[in-house]
Amino acid sequence: MAEPSREAASRQALLAVSAQDADAALARLDTTAQGLGTAAAAQRLQRLGPNAVGARADAGMLRQLVRRLVNPLNVLLLTLSGVSVLSGNVESAIIIFLMVVLSLTLGLVQERRSGRAAAALRAMVHTTASVLRPGQEAQECPIAQLVPGDVLHLSAGDLVPADVRVLSARDFFVNEAALTGESVPAEKHPQPETPEAIAANDALALRNICFMGTNVASGSATAVVVHTGARAVFGGIAQALTGERVQTSFEQGINRFTWLMLRFMAVMVPLVFLINGLSKGDWLEALLFATAVAVGLTPEMLPMLVTVNLAKGALTMSRKKVIVKRLDAIQNIGAMDVLCTDKTGTLTQDHIILEKYVDLRGEPSDRVLDFAYLNSHYQSGLKNLLDVAVLKYAEVHDKLHAQGLYQKVDEIPFDFQRRRMSVVLARGEEHLLICKGAVEEVFAACRWAEVGGERIPLDASHLAEVQAASRALNEDGFRVIAIAYKALPALTEADQAQAHALTVADESDLVLLGHIAFLDPPKESAKPALAALAAHGVAVKILTGDNEVVTRKVCRDVGLDASHVMLGHEVEALSDVALRQVVEGTQVFAKLSPGQKARVIEALRAQGHVVGYMGDGINDGPALKAADVGISVDTAVDIAKESADIILLEKSLLVLDEGVIEGRKVFANLLKYIRMGASSNFGNMFSVLGASAWLPFLPMAPIQVLSNNLLYDISQTAISTDTVDDEELLKPRKWEINHIAGFMMMVGPISSIFDYATYALMYWGFGAQTPAQAALFHTGWFVESLLSQTLIIHIIRTGKVPFLESRASGPLLFTTVSICAVGVWLPYSPLAGFLGLVALPWHYWPWVVGFLMCYLTLTHAVMGRVRRRFSL
Repeated sequence: MAEPSREAASRQALLAVSAQDADAALARLDTTAQGLGTAAAAQRLQRLGPNAVGARADAGMLRQLVRRLVNPLNVLLLTLSGVSVLSGNVESAIIIFLMVVLSLTLGLVQERRSGRAAAALRAMVHTTASVLRPGQEAQECPIAQLVPGDVLHLSAGDLVPADVRVLSARDFFVNEAALTGESVPAEKHPQPETPEAIAANDALALRNICFMGTNVASGSATAVVVHTGARAVFGGIAQALTGERVQTSFEQGINRFTWLMLRFMAVMVPLVFLINGLSKGDWLEALLFATAVAVGLTPEMLPMLVTVNLAKGALTMSRKKVIVKRLDAIQNIGAMDVLCTDKTGTLTQDHIILEKYVDLRGEPSDRVLDFAYLNSHYQSGLKNLLDVAVLKYAEVHDKLHAQGLYQKVDEIPFDFQRRRMSVVLARGEEHLLICKGAVEEVFAACRWAEVGGERIPLDASHLAEVQAASRALNEDGFRVIAIAYKALPALTEADQAQAHALTVADESDLVLLGHIAFLDPPKESAKPALAALAAHGVAVKILTGDNEVVTRKVCRDVGLDASHVMLGHEVEALSDVALRQVVEGTQVFAKLSPGQKARVIEALRAQGHVVGYMGDGINDGPALKAADVGISVDTAVDIAKESADIILLEKSLLVLDEGVIEGRKVFANLLKYIRMGASSNFGNMFSVLGASAWLPFLPMAPIQVLSNNLLYDISQTAISTDTVDDEELLKPRKWEINHIAGFMMMVGPISSIFDYATYALMYWGFGAQTPAQAALFHTGWFVESLLSQTLIIHIIRTGKVPFLESRASGPLLFTTVSICAVGVWLPYSPLAGFLGLVALPWHYWPWVVGFLMCYLTLTHAVMGRVRRRFSL
């Protein structure tokens, strides 16, 4: 009988543990409600391995080498090398092979170096889980160290780090869209599943099981780990999909350029073959030359240069407190032209201070502070910055808990629809529900108000007074939270036996007590950071869940236009098409739900913008995923960090601006190679076609074409180190294949002018007119072609006067000078005979220097027009 698959075995284990009650489930996993001991957890970790899936283990040198070798460009080169061997041109085959080896070696070294660096960078951003250990407080443990039998505490904002069985829960809702595609969070409970549910054999439908990779939308729970790593449901999917993902816009751009060059080759190479075969009658020689031309047109260094550029960019960004989780996100952050962000922590100091605690008459009230403290202290969910500010009042803690007066009975967790949360506390025989939340939402749950120690009915006429009081605080920059309460009857023994828990319906008929007001002052760096982003072509839009009054005040303080603030209900009322029309002209959005933030971002993307979103909260997950590049901080909640592509080690727009600039530098250097290679190859082919039709011999021997190309490639390996002009960084850069093709058409033919000038010089000036003098002709064009191709990067790399107004990096200058020196030396070197070169007469050199000066000058002049036409 065949063994069941791992997937089937995992599913059956989940079904079995789901059918059992909590105690039986714990016994099945050989653990307790207090969790595993440290020693037992360590033993299981050693036996079962880390809780990690989809992570790229070190594939080993051989596997990486094979993967690079099967790259289409390398396959093409090796095929051409084989053609050369079969046709008897071993020298050409050797040169082609050396080109492949150079590309493979440089790429492999850089990939392994960048892989180790990327692993070190990812280690700087870690996700933990709250794990119970017998006799100890809950402790944060890296999710990779979780094992079956560990008991976890989960609350809003947490990622579910493994497949777990729920043991207890309070209004516990989990977002399972990553697995099921269902956008509405699923409620989870600790009760055993029914026999009918088990018989359905659908693990994803189980309501007491939570799955790895999902996230907690609201509420809290304790749960025991059932499966970790590849044994988890999501783990198995991740293992099956490792290495398979949708191409990013960056990869699509690289592929479009590669196919542009391949299509160009498909036209030019057969033409070269036919023209030379028909005009000279030597079809084998024509084939060898066409093969060499094909190699010359192949952008064989592109994969290596992409790796080098991205790896260097990631390392440079890390030194500026920007951690890149996905390398190709570097291009997206450079191309970003709209940044959407919350105001808290980006525009403000993210240091919230509780400034006021007042009753409904605006008088200071210790009772309001006491109730706020009790609510924040006893809630089990994620404690936000407002809670932290309240909990700093240590003297209140001592007063309220001196004799253990209060015990927690129950909790109604916060969610983004109700925008409030409540705790139920017992003090002797008295049970008290304390609620805090947004002013309007708390008011909606109140029937009474407490004023001067007296309870009065609360009707619509009082709402205006309450709103006026909170609005006055908002206009001063305060964030206002309402506090309400009500007394509850004590639970009877029958209620307790039935594990009666309060629900949202019990959050009614409350007594409105007062307000607490927080101040989060604007950052001093916010205004210059916004100005820097604007100067670099990045528009900033504020997307916040806070109310419009506080948002308008903060935005005005930092210089943003808050004359029109669009609210969440207005966004909700618009169709997608209508929303696209208004998002352009609106800079500030307030009182947005998580889904509404994502809609605004999608509308901006539909308008052709590259959108970044910066967030660190539970409600930022959908927006981070909707954006072209998600940006978070290392102190963010788990779901925000996992959804982001870029992690900032400091929550600052100035740090983000530096990341934007570095992303543009990486892309700019890559474009230098692409523009230069495309235009140079296009010009060379014009030269080759004309010379092939006119000359009685080949314009250059195949081995010379290949050697020329090899030396040229070496000269370009330092492009990733090059400096970038400030003007190049002022606006976002996107993939524009049409612009690259236009650049190639306009700049490429310039080199042909001087190639033909060199032909004329060698043919009439030096008498290289017959096959007997072909070597002299070949050498003259070899040198001129190599020098012009190598030097032209210094024209293409900048819009300024090269060498004077803009100087290349030291490594690029070194490779340029070195390759030019090699090109001058080769005709007189011991290698000349092998390459078919001969010594050039001394009076050749003034001519070629003159050609080069004219070529560089003319190209610089044309480049000005090209840059204006294509907005380069």
